[in-house]
Formats: sequence, structure tokens, C-alpha cells
Amino acid sequence: MKIAIDQTPLVDKSSMAHRVRGTGFYIKNLEKSLLEYYSNNKYTFFTRGEALPNDISLVHFPYFEPFFVTLPVVKKHTTVVTVHDLTPLVFPKEFPYGYKGLFKWWIQKISLKRVDAIIADSECSRQDIIRLVKIPEEKVFTVYLAASEEFSVIDDKTKFLHIRKKYNLPEKFALYVGDVTWNKNLPRLLRAVEEARIPLVMVGKALVNKKFDKNNFWNKDLVTVQEIAEKNSLIVIVGFVPTEDLVLLYNMAEVFVMPSLYEGFGLPILEAMQCGCPVVATKEGSIPEVVEDAGIYVDAYNVTKIAKGIKKVFLESDLRKKLSLLGQAQAKKFSWKKTATDTMRVYESVGRNEK
Repeated sequence: MKIAIDQTPLVDKSSMAHRVRGTGFYIKNLEKSLLEYYSNNKYTFFTRGEALPNDISLVHFPYFEPFFVTLPVVKKHTTVVTVHDLTPLVFPKEFPYGYKGLFKWWIQKISLKRVDAIIADSECSRQDIIRLVKIPEEKVFTVYLAASEEFSVIDDKTKFLHIRKKYNLPEKFALYVGDVTWNKNLPRLLRAVEEARIPLVMVGKALVNKKFDKNNFWNKDLVTVQEIAEKNSLIVIVGFVPTEDLVLLYNMAEVFVMPSLYEGFGLPILEAMQCGCPVVATKEGSIPEVVEDAGIYVDAYNVTKIAKGIKKVFLESDLRKKLSLLGQAQAKKFSWKKTATDTMRVYESVGRNEK
């Protein structure tokens, strides 16, 4: 097959700024895995606006935004699209998009209905797409992501000293990695660590952003988080960190916390598990598909229960060891080889007659 993959976010990140790690990570690893495991195909990697060869079997757009026009208005090729999640559409009251957003979503929705196949990161996201976009079930496929192989258990503890000094970290801490949108549930997380009296290290580019519209409803949690963090010495915000540092942070943390009200997948959970970091999470959205029985679940809407869950893992070494082993075993169920294989099956389902 002759497959064209749009890699625009790797070149122009301006319209995808809130997915600094996620979308770029997905595209890079998808391209690498397809080239490694399915090298018999011919791949063309392009950016928006570039002309494609006439004999392309299919085009894959590995990203989708409901409120940005990311798909061609005119469909010229057999098309596959990856929709990572539709969280703003699942919770429209929490993500108001106005008339401009509504118009762009109308355009995107029409384009999405015309594609030949849609890839979702989880069964939860797949059902959202089917329900919200009214897509036939047979056109939407679940293809799970995987963490990069870089995320692993580090035996050389001397590396921790440098990271601890570099980011001025406490001796022991809970860890959060991710964005600051409403579904991440960070105000409750911060109140929970205050209640538990446990240090929290927070990683994510948006967390340290100072140049944003504080009146924008989408940013209300960012305002709250920054205000709470400024007044609480238990909270350490480090912002965006290189992958090699993030691997060490996962290894150093006593517990990783994903308190989300909703997730389309939850990649940091897998990263933490591969690094042997115990996981405390909620049962919202796709999270149970990723965690299964390898973590401690807490009530996303109850600050005290979040606090108790974090504290329990933080203080009980035997439980941490158990969860570390369970998490490492669970993470092995996900791999980029499997992601590439499942993606190729989707390609073949719509482009198998192309030469």
C-alpha cells in the first residue's frame, strides 16, 4: 500500500499547543512503528498544503480537533482519521465554544462523516464518536496507544540526585503529569493533597503559562491552580520537562495521581506504570480500560476520598511494591507494535483493494 500520513503538528504546533506531548508523541511513534513493522508499504509524510502523489492508497490524518478545521473540506482520497477524544463535546457546559466554535464543529463534523474509517484511542472514545457524530459503528475502530520504551524502571538511583536538585524537589512526593483543562480535576487534587499533607509535583507546560486569557471559561481551572499553588509550599510546579527527566520523575515519585473527571485514554498512566510508579486514578472515561486492576481507584468528585487514596499508597510501602509490579505487568499489554498492527488492519479494511 501507498500510505500518506499528515505530520503537520510536528512542524506547526501553534494550533495544537495544548497537546504539546500527546499529538506529537503519537505521530512520531506511529510513523516509527509503521516503518519498523510494516516496511513493505510505501509511506509519504506530508504537511498541510503539500500536493500528494496521485497513486496514494489512503491518507491518514492522525489528529483531529472539533473546533479547528483540521480536515480537508474536499475529500480527494480514501481517508482515515484518528480522533483522540471529544471531551469538550461530551461536557459542553464545561467547554463552551460559542458561535465560531459551533461553526467550525459543523464543518469538521461534515468532513468526519465523509471519511472511510475513524481510529479512537479507547472504547470509551469510540462510543463517544458513534454517539455524538452519528457515525456507523463499523467505521470506528479502537486502537490503543502505548507508552514509549524510554519509560522504564531506573536502577541507578544516583541519577535522582541531579533531578531533585534541578527542580528543587521534596524527598518524597506524589506526581501529576498533564494539562489543566476542566476534565483533569486539578482543583480537587490540590485540595486533596492539602488535606493529606502530601507534597505534589506537577508537570505540564500549561501549568506555568502566564500569558493566557484569564476571562476565558476554558482557563478557569488554570487560574485556580496557579492561585492555590502560589500559597501552598507543598505544591511544586515544574512545567514542561524533557522526556529523560520525566522518566526519572516517574521513578522517583511515591505515587502517580490521575484524578480526572474524564479521559479519552490517559497516556501518563501507562508511562507511570512502565516506570514502576504506583497509580491512583478514577473510574471516569477510559481510565479503567488502561488501569484495569493495577491501581487504586478513588471518587473523582470527593476531595476526602482522593486524599485518602493518595495517602494510603504514599504511606504503605508494601502496597506501593504490589501496585508497582501490577502496573508493570499491565503496561506490557500495550505496545507500539500492537498499535501499528491494529492501525494497519484499519488501513487494510478500507484500502486493501488499492495497489
